[in-house]
Amino acid sequence: MSNPATTPLTYNGYIGQIATLAVVNTQTVSGVAQGVDAAFQSLIPQMLNYSELRIQRDLDLLPSETSNATYSFTQGNNQLAISINDFITLQTVSYVNGTKTIPLLPVSKEFLQNIYNDSASLDAPIYYAVYGGDLLTGGNTTQYVMVGPYPDQAYPVLLTGTIRMPTLYGFANTTQSGVNATWISTYLPDLLIMASMIYISGFQRNFSKASDDPSMAVSYESQYQALLSGAKAENYRARLEASAWSASSQPPAATPTR
Repeated sequence: MSNPATTPLTYNGYIGQIATLAVVNTQTVSGVAQGVDAAFQSLIPQMLNYSELRIQRDLDLLPSETSNATYSFTQGNNQLAISINDFITLQTVSYVNGTKTIPLLPVSKEFLQNIYNDSASLDAPIYYAVYGGDLLTGGNTTQYVMVGPYPDQAYPVLLTGTIRMPTLYGFANTTQSGVNATWISTYLPDLLIMASMIYISGFQRNFSKASDDPSMAVSYESQYQALLSGAKAENYRARLEASAWSASSQPPAATPTR
């Protein structure tokens, strides 16, 4: 099957859905849907940030896991500098020796600092620890991984971890706004809309105790949570982390458990 069996949301489709639910007017300029209200239009980038980041944090989506083989250990240097833009969470660190890819074991940096603290003792690395960010930019450029022992040669490195998935706002242009969709807007459009409505509710009303409709944001939140529950179960199945580490859901009447 080459096409998704869903109704994907393009950027223009997304704006149309949110504008309808939020009861605001839109216009199309150079093929891109925009809010007529300047305040609504200014909220769109961060509304998508709120929604897409929340979904990715809540679900730890399988498509957000990837690998990177562009790095190498340096002989005699126990620190590997990784671009902060490459991974959100680093899951595995391996090195390549000939035809073998050898995974390192995660430990604390204190363990490495105590056991492998001599740069004169070189060998193939066995352990790694997440060390921290660069001081110069406050961690905004580089994150470091410490290994032990100190590498005895320049081994190619294979890293795996999670990334931030592309944002739908990246398609807010003349050629892509009505055509392209992201993974989230294709397979989780319901969650994307509900999360966006939670955010945009602040634009619609001031939710103090004296507000006209203090329950509206709560309603969108509860609907998001209901949808999230089903999406979590499906995501666990996709990762083989469902019942008995399988891809099958657990029927409530099935006993004993698998």
